[in-house]
Amino acid sequence: MKNIIVPVDFSIHSEYALKTASLLAKKHDATLYALHMLDLQDVYLSESENYQQEQAIFFLKLAEKKFKDFLKKDYLEDVKVVPIIKRFKVFSEVNIIAEEVKADLVIIGSHGATGLKDFFVGSNTEKVVRYSKAPVLVVKNELLNVDFADIVVATDFSEESIPAFKDLLKALDFLNARKHILYVNLPNEEFKTTSEMALLANNFLMKAEGNVDRMINVNYVCDRTIEKGILNFSNAVGADLISVITHGRKGLSHIFAGSITEDIANHSTLPIMTIKI
Repeated sequence: MKNIIVPVDFSIHSEYALKTASLLAKKHDATLYALHMLDLQDVYLSESENYQQEQAIFFLKLAEKKFKDFLKKDYLEDVKVVPIIKRFKVFSEVNIIAEEVKADLVIIGSHGATGLKDFFVGSNTEKVVRYSKAPVLVVKNELLNVDFADIVVATDFSEESIPAFKDLLKALDFLNARKHILYVNLPNEEFKTTSEMALLANNFLMKAEGNVDRMINVNYVCDRTIEKGILNFSNAVGADLISVITHGRKGLSHIFAGSITEDIANHSTLPIMTIKI
């Protein structure tokens, strides 16, 4: 863990993300890149080109001052912080910057444990999750520490998710936590017996890692929905973090089709780490 990016919009939610990033940065001696994207859309609608330039400079200077003041936090002392301001609010740029600085993690705040429908449908956070090739840690509340001990890694054991699964485990390694690999069995046409689930997990791990050492960490639960299975299991093991795999621009992974990830976020106060296929 060397480089962390935190998109900042001056909200309390981005401050939650910033504080989480500072805790991780101190723990792993990482550099924190604070990113603010300035929306100048209204400026460029004016008729005069000279006026556009004057207004753009004014708003840029204003944003720089506000950004500088926002970063004057006690918890950022002894943390190497690199402020970055972009003149356009293009969320694919988060991924571009992440690649430039070789970011290990993007941390972004959400709207908390309620009202997340907008958060996961067309919102800024959802766009960052969709575009980012680096893992994204979504923080919904203020975290007092980052001593994650138990992490739920939800998977459908599909072949297409193997590269993302490996990347996700690699991204989680720095946390030194127990990883509970979870498969949720549903009462539908895809219902599997215990032996069928074990065979599916065995084949998946062999293809992913060339061994079945992690079988000891594999868990199967039966529930009426994927999200209920993940949340109930997370509560049962006292998880600190839930991790999921997404399809990026194509939408959420089919194991989290429709509103499943949204529902998990709505009904869980836990932070969520995502990585896309």
